[in-house]
Amino acid sequence: MMPTPPLAYHDRGFVDSDEGRPIRIVSEYLAPLRAFNAAGVTATVVFFGSARVRVGGPLGRYLEEAMELARLVTEWSRSLPGERLLVCSGGGPGIMEAANRGAALAGGRSVGLNIGLPQEQRPNPYITAELGFQFHYFFMRKLWFAHLARALVAFPGGFGTFDELFEILTLAQTRKLDRSIPVFLYGSAFWKEVVNFEALVRHGTIAAADLRLFEFVDEPRAAFELIKAGVRLAPQPKPASWFAKSRCHPDA
Repeated sequence: MMPTPPLAYHDRGFVDSDEGRPIRIVSEYLAPLRAFNAAGVTATVVFFGSARVRVGGPLGRYLEEAMELARLVTEWSRSLPGERLLVCSGGGPGIMEAANRGAALAGGRSVGLNIGLPQEQRPNPYITAELGFQFHYFFMRKLWFAHLARALVAFPGGFGTFDELFEILTLAQTRKLDRSIPVFLYGSAFWKEVVNFEALVRHGTIAAADLRLFEFVDEPRAAFELIKAGVRLAPQPKPASWFAKSRCHPDA
């Protein structure tokens, strides 16, 4: 007797195949969506920054400052009666770990959007367990950075930080966002050395008004006060997005 073949979505060979790629992509949208709905997460402050920053290194001071800023944001958020902000990072070491650690020090939850890379990127231990995610596709990870963000703080970083930062700035510049996301470049000396924004205006590749899409900050307390002033939260958490309930048996 021929054995019963597996359901297509239980067939690992199919799901991992080229033909199954659309299912894998949409899974990296729907699985986090389900987890965020279950946890009541509706708003985040996103921390970008290098995985390579180490204590004692040339950029080492930013670890303590990222941790302190995340602690301040989380401590304030936990006092709010309505919608709350959660710290969200890329989930790895360096600046990302410092952000998640700061949230943990304040007794709060935090999000980690990790991605599989050949080196550096391993989930840090300070992410809230049910809010830690592993991505394969960069573009799905960046979608989740933007989707819940109410503010963004970019610490010194490399190609990955630049990619994530300029994605948000491009969405803001082209008015593809349904809300304003304040963007703060933390460490003005670093950012003004590595990116000559004024030169982009001078060469006509961006408008002078585009320089208002971000602000430079250099101190945790100052950054925190700008976040408080710039973030708009709902008096009550937004209702979760409901999908049609599954008709499958839990073991199916």
